Amino acid sequence: MTGKERREQLLTIGRTLFAERGLDGTSVEEIASAAGVSKPVVYEHFGGKEGLYAVVVDREFEGLLRLVTEALTSARHYRGKLEKAALGLLEYIESNPDGFRILVRDSHGGTGTGSYASLLSEIAGEVEYILAQEFDRHGYDDKFAPLYAQSLVGMVAVTGQWWLDVRKPRREDVAAHIVNLAWNGLSGLEQRPSLDPRRRRKELERERKRAEKIAAKEEKAAARAQGKVRRDDEADEPE
Repeated sequence: MTGKERREQLLTIGRTLFAERGLDGTSVEEIASAAGVSKPVVYEHFGGKEGLYAVVVDREFEGLLRLVTEALTSARHYRGKLEKAALGLLEYIESNPDGFRILVRDSHGGTGTGSYASLLSEIAGEVEYILAQEFDRHGYDDKFAPLYAQSLVGMVAVTGQWWLDVRKPRREDVAAHIVNLAWNGLSGLEQRPSLDPRRRRKELERERKRAEKIAAKEEKAAARAQGKVRRDDEADEPE
């Protein structure tokens, strides 16, 4: 192998081992053995397992940040931004489970430090900027934009961690339900959320017709009840 090829091989092997065992649970001997090289080769390229780990984490950090940032800036509509960002994170998790496990494991929930916490902070900053513009446009107080940004990013990030292990339902459905809650709130949830605008329009039309039928039934029931009251009142009147 060339030096560059050997470096990439060590990064791939280290990524797998770190995802399974973490930094402390992985030794230079194991990395070297899996690569079919001696320990000095690992030290030559990275100065030790810590150096290798740092490069792996940086790559995953930059890759996921770039993916989510592009998703947030590529769509025009705010619902579209949320849909693409949620789907982008889930796609990353599905195609890079080892990298995502390393990012999550490297962070410490209690202190809010580590690569994943830093990544979420970076993404929240992007979302905050977008929300602040929207708040200003609608006359809302933009001082609450950071709060909403943290809430949205946290919801997607924690759901992604859960989905990493369960993998059900499929990623498009997970993203659709995340957006359903974030966009509509608990009081206005869609029964069958979808990322497909055409399916969503059909579902909304179906819901509208269903609501109209329910309202019509209630109106008829109310009319019947009112008519019964009138008949009862008339029957009770003295002759």
